[in-house]
Amino acid sequence: MTALSVSTSSAATLRADALVIGVAKGSKGLVVASGAEAVTEAFDGKLAEVLTTLGATGAEGEAVKLPTTSGLKAPLVLAVGLGEAVEGGYEAEALRRAAGVAARTLAGAKKAALALPAESAEEIEAVALGGLLGSYSFGTYKGAGSGKEPVGELVVLAARKGSKDAKAAVERATALGEEMNRARDLINTAPNDLNPKSFAAIAQAAGKEHGLKVEVLDEKALTKGGFGGLMGVGVGSANPPRLVKIAYTHPKARATLAFVGKGITYDSGGISLKPAGHNETMKCDMSGAAAVFAAVVAAKRLGLAVNVTGWLALAENMPSGSATRPGDVLRMYGGKTVEVLNTDAEGRLVLADAIVRAGEENPDVIVDVATLTGAMVLALGNRTFGVMANDDELRDRLHATAGAVGEQSWPMPLPAELRKGMTDTTVADLANMGERMGGGLVAGLFLKEFVAEGIDWAHLDIAGPAFNEGGPFGYTPKGGTASAVRTLVRFAEDTAGA
Repeated sequence: MTALSVSTSSAATLRADALVIGVAKGSKGLVVASGAEAVTEAFDGKLAEVLTTLGATGAEGEAVKLPTTSGLKAPLVLAVGLGEAVEGGYEAEALRRAAGVAARTLAGAKKAALALPAESAEEIEAVALGGLLGSYSFGTYKGAGSGKEPVGELVVLAARKGSKDAKAAVERATALGEEMNRARDLINTAPNDLNPKSFAAIAQAAGKEHGLKVEVLDEKALTKGGFGGLMGVGVGSANPPRLVKIAYTHPKARATLAFVGKGITYDSGGISLKPAGHNETMKCDMSGAAAVFAAVVAAKRLGLAVNVTGWLALAENMPSGSATRPGDVLRMYGGKTVEVLNTDAEGRLVLADAIVRAGEENPDVIVDVATLTGAMVLALGNRTFGVMANDDELRDRLHATAGAVGEQSWPMPLPAELRKGMTDTTVADLANMGERMGGGLVAGLFLKEFVAEGIDWAHLDIAGPAFNEGGPFGYTPKGGTASAVRTLVRFAEDTAGA
């Protein structure tokens, strides 16, 4: 795992395998960003000219290498693009992405120094977090020597003033980045190794490590407790379902948040089997549970003054002689009945049980996170998640929170007229399917039916950004991304400070 540290040493004197600097597109050509003054001086003020000759433009995602001069201890300079040049400081997301590109480019190096703009605590944290996330690599199933190891150490070069704040910023980035990378590991783990039982065991181990209270309901407890959604989805698998509660409490907390995560460790679609070409990445259908798990542990590591309870609704959706069939009626936790019209609309079933259970503890807010619908991907693409809520202010707050931490989201409505498609069933209280058009919104409306009166609730559909099937970009790797973790943690942080 990549180590993070902060230093106030000069870029000229620090010994490392590479020095990372930022460059940007200026109106009159390439601009070298702040933090690289010592490097520019070592090149006699001609660094921008040299980089331009090598083809550097400052575009986001760009990385250009050049050997250093005798004035620097490091043998290599890596210039990473920040996009358009700005006055007054670059946005945190631009710094995160540039640091991520640098970390990916320098895989195999033992030590790299990040001489990017990093004067404020926010900038330092952004550079540190981007670097840690960009250095991520999942090699569990690969043989030794099959690829470059992640960069061994990243040193963030900060201004001398505010060194105490700089250290705290790097420590915060380390806690958040490590938990996000833990979530990525879970998402990337093969489904024959990660099932509801093993996921629950990982949560229990983390609880012991960090002093969190963990409770696990197995299939016997779920059956006895009337969790018809979880059991209905998981009954077709040889790996039975689990409901995991992982709780962090703070003695000075004035609010309690409940985060609920969809944890389908593998989704075949059940009897409503997915078509060929749609199964291969369905190990990622537990990304919501991974995000919730990571957020609760991060809240504990950061010592946020808020109570946060995570609910991981874990099941494997498989076809078999015992599987739920289209046309079956499930009695959900809390008593509502649901006619199952499509067994591939299973995520809402396990979430519904967990939302009702979470509501019994009267939290101030419930936020569920799920790779819930392909319709949301069609609506918003692969990098943006949808935000729905039973309260417009909460929906807009979560959208703003996501933007503040660099996650792309979009507020979505819950049109009342779409509810009718789910209530047309003549044999149950509602069906798990409704109108085809607006399917992502229909799923949100279904979940809303299980929220207790008086509790504010929001739903994040992360089906698009949870798993990156394309090439890596910025600090985002191919595979699991840990989408929504930062939004949940910042939401908890803001709640603690309210």
